[in-house]
Amino acid sequence: MGHSSAGRRHPRSVLAANLPLSPLGGASLYRQISSVGLSRGGDGQVNNAARNIAVNRHRAGYAAESQIGSPPRHHELRQDSQHPVECGNLPFLIRRDGTWLYRGSPIVRKEMVCLFASVLRREEDGSFWLETPAERGRIEVEDAPFVAVELDWTGCGRDQVLTLRTNVDELITIGPEHPIRISHDLLTCEPTPYVMVRRGAGRLAIEARICRAVYYELVALAEPWEVHGRKMLGVWSCNCFYPLGEMPHCEDCDCED
Repeated sequence: MGHSSAGRRHPRSVLAANLPLSPLGGASLYRQISSVGLSRGGDGQVNNAARNIAVNRHRAGYAAESQIGSPPRHHELRQDSQHPVECGNLPFLIRRDGTWLYRGSPIVRKEMVCLFASVLRREEDGSFWLETPAERGRIEVEDAPFVAVELDWTGCGRDQVLTLRTNVDELITIGPEHPIRISHDLLTCEPTPYVMVRRGAGRLAIEARICRAVYYELVALAEPWEVHGRKMLGVWSCNCFYPLGEMPHCEDCDCED
């Protein structure tokens, strides 16, 4: 689909080049941080926070690999990842438009935002956390942590496949694992569509809010279908129908007999 973009390559740091690959991806995360110039300063405390994410994930994986000639056992990795140190509230805020703030200032480097987004978790009570195998802390999210900013589709009818791109360049194919839901404002009844990005610890998922422009594209692709005895307008994707709204009744239309 051509959504991904290749950024300029930066030399990897000596430390990143010599890190062994861990099953938790510590080395690859460290390379991501090196590629955005962590060792050269820049965003200061944000860089330090990002470095801690990579180092902690690397250490957790490296500890499991410490037995020479013996691969890490999965139950050991799970035990390590289940007991991170709680750091309380972290000074992060994700605005409704998808902007990440650290101590009130926007994080301008997209690579850094993508790194933090990769360790975002949601608890049973609906709270959001940044969590590595070593540490975890609660952050504030105004609405959904991600925004779906682009739509691509192939096929038609039941064979149609809809794919969304989020503001962190994650591609999501709408389907059973990534359904759409519509929320309505209690006062204005205005619809706000969301798509599941990944599951949370409980019934509440980590979602992306579908931006207005993409929602209008979905409406343009909508077809009528009956759902539980009600005529709805919605879209097909991966052989599943997702209602966007109820079809207007005849008395609500300007039709003539």
